[in-house]
This record gives sequence, structure tokens and C-alpha cells, in this order.
Amino acid sequence: MEFFRIIDIKSTENQLQQLLSFKNINDIIESLFVIDFEKDTANITGIWEEFTLKRDEIKGGVRFALVECPNALAWTITTGFPPVREHIVIHLTINRTEKEQHFIDELTAFLDDWESGFSKFLLDQQEELLKTSS
Repeated sequence: MEFFRIIDIKSTENQLQQLLSFKNINDIIESLFVIDFEKDTANITGIWEEFTLKRDEIKGGVRFALVECPNALAWTITTGFPPVREHIVIHLTINRTEKEQHFIDELTAFLDDWESGFSKFLLDQQEELLKTSS
């Protein structure tokens, strides 16, 4: 199954890669909490218990994956590619064609959290850059 969210804010691959770091996740969303991290791997907790979260810089942005997840949950946050090249696309996938409605609702809430949380975080960062460059 796959799910999408579009953030109607312009950004760059480099900006996404810099801002979507483990040190910033706790300031971006409420549904995940980074316990600790080293390089591209973090121990997290949240709505689905504890997992290892893997972070990879990819063309256009960042990919996150829950390593031990039986649904192979992964999501990317990118810009510069379809379906909307000029905005930020959050694309979440699991390795199932069907799931219980309560799990789909959890995925939807998770995506909503990323969409609203990262939108606010990104706008705050862009505003801060404008202040320091003035």
C-alpha cells in the first residue's frame, strides 16, 4: 500500500537532507521520539513501540525505514520529482495490499503529523534564515 502527502512549500534536496536529521525529528513530529542515534541509525519509540529507524540521503531528499517492522514501513520526503516537482512529497509505503482499518488510520495520522509538523518546522527555519540574512 502507498500513501502520499504534498507540502505546498518550495525547498531543495540539500535543505531537506539538512533539516530531516535525527536531531530535529523530536522538534518536527509528535508521533515519533528519537531516543538516541548514531550516524544513519536511531532508536525510536512512538505509536508503534520501539524500532530501529534507518535514514538514507537519496536523490531529492531523505528516506526513512523502520528496520524491524513486519510491514516494511518506509517513507520518503523529497522534492523535484513527480507527482509535484515544485513542492515537497511525502510518500509512505508498506509491503501489504490490505490492512485493518485501524492500522490505515494510524498511518494516516502519522502522515498528517509529518505534513503539519514538517510544514511548520520548515517555515520556522526559513523565517529564521530571513532574519539572520537581514
